[in-house]
Amino acid sequence: MSRFVRASKYRHVFGQNAKKEYGFENVKVTNSAWDTNIISASGQYISVNWNSSGGGAFSILPLPSPFNATNGFPHKLPDSLPLARGHTATVLDTDWSPHNDSIVASGGEDGKTMIWKVEASAFEGWGTDGWEAQDFDPVLRIDASARKVGQVLFHPTASNVLATASGDALVKLWDLANPEEPRTVLSGHGDIIQSLTFNPTGTLLVTTCRDRKLRLFDPRAGGDPVRVNDGHSGIKGSRIVWMGEHDRIATTGFSKMSERQAGIWELGNLDNLKTLSLDQSAGVVMPFWSDNNILFLAGKGDGNIRYYEYESDSLFSLSEYKSSDPQRGMCFLPRRALNVSECEIARAYKVYGSTIEPIAFIVPRKADSFQSDIFPPAPSSEPSLSASEFFNGKTAPANYVNLADGSTVSGAVPAPATPSIAKPTRTLTASLPSPAPAPSPIYIPSTPAPAPEPTPVAAPSSPVLTRGQSSDSGLRDDNAKLAAELREAREKIRNLELQVESLRANARKAAQLLDS
Repeated sequence: MSRFVRASKYRHVFGQNAKKEYGFENVKVTNSAWDTNIISASGQYISVNWNSSGGGAFSILPLPSPFNATNGFPHKLPDSLPLARGHTATVLDTDWSPHNDSIVASGGEDGKTMIWKVEASAFEGWGTDGWEAQDFDPVLRIDASARKVGQVLFHPTASNVLATASGDALVKLWDLANPEEPRTVLSGHGDIIQSLTFNPTGTLLVTTCRDRKLRLFDPRAGGDPVRVNDGHSGIKGSRIVWMGEHDRIATTGFSKMSERQAGIWELGNLDNLKTLSLDQSAGVVMPFWSDNNILFLAGKGDGNIRYYEYESDSLFSLSEYKSSDPQRGMCFLPRRALNVSECEIARAYKVYGSTIEPIAFIVPRKADSFQSDIFPPAPSSEPSLSASEFFNGKTAPANYVNLADGSTVSGAVPAPATPSIAKPTRTLTASLPSPAPAPSPIYIPSTPAPAPEPTPVAAPSSPVLTRGQSSDSGLRDDNAKLAAELREAREKIRNLELQVESLRANARKAAQLLDS
């Protein structure tokens, strides 16, 4: 056994479940066998697929905290409470808008997708004498499919853009301001779609399917996928999540021998880079990605949550949260809503039995100040694009929020700078960081909007550090600016490469038609 331990600031992260009175009890969870997470969270509310009569419904509840009770709200829910009713059949999935904590979308077996807006006044007077439950009403109804809508997913950077996956094996993208018809339709699936995920800028979308294939799409071009490859070989449920800014995707699934697996895949050809064997249990594994480079894996029917740190296309086990209560569903809180004063780097909401339990994942540190090394900027609630800009071909990096002061960082996540200390008798100059290699080109159909020419990244003037000055602040600002400029230039280069490959593919098709 090696004497050396891999250095990691997250090596001692532990999961801390909330006190009983901090969660919710008497939750009537849906009995549907459809494979979704059952629960979803925004920065203010949670939604839970509900077991109700007379049509489909889900509940909307204030966000519970693992550190304190919800003010003025009973932890044991009343038998009769306000529900989001409107579906005529079971609600299968919900998703909260990343740009508005009060907007939630739902999809159901009736083929409908609905948008709901939550008012804070809806929770006033809960549990008091004479209180009567007033159900939520949808603000928008969309006839998304003739069959059931199994998944709904908001776009990460464009406002009012929603993706739905339906029983007719299609993914449709909707502009919620003009919902009469889908803006694009993604086809080519051979069976039921099991999960889908956007990349951080929303320019690519990947799906898993019951036919055991992974498919990569340009969501604005529509039509068939631009990349297809084999996924996990087992026929049981497979899930997928994008691994932040790494141009990698993580999947969970089963082998032919029903062994549960986790995999890492690259984008160029959707080739598998790493497969990790987990165990022989039967429950579907739900993957969740944190921008701390941590992948959380929670199996349905398990009591534990595994978590791994990603580095150099490998997953290194950190630890495991253990519980005797098997989870039916789970979601994670948006990172911008975490309690940084408690060194909380992630928070899960676990559904088991008739209970919702918050679980905080904490780095054990005693510090009074903000710990910048464990809290990289989080995706902001401010959208980068409007729906019309997105569907017209415009691309913009995601906005991020600095968790120290709440300020918005436009563009890419600033790369952590390596601090240098200016010596009293020397003069130091900040150098330009080496650019990362451009990603592999991906084919898209021939109808994208023309991409702008990439603009060269200009090297900023190097700050000179003199006696008594600290270089930390200047280097950090310069590195953050350069990282944002380099990422923007690489995004433009990628768009041009996609266009070139699209033109070549069309030329080959034209030549084949002429020869025939």
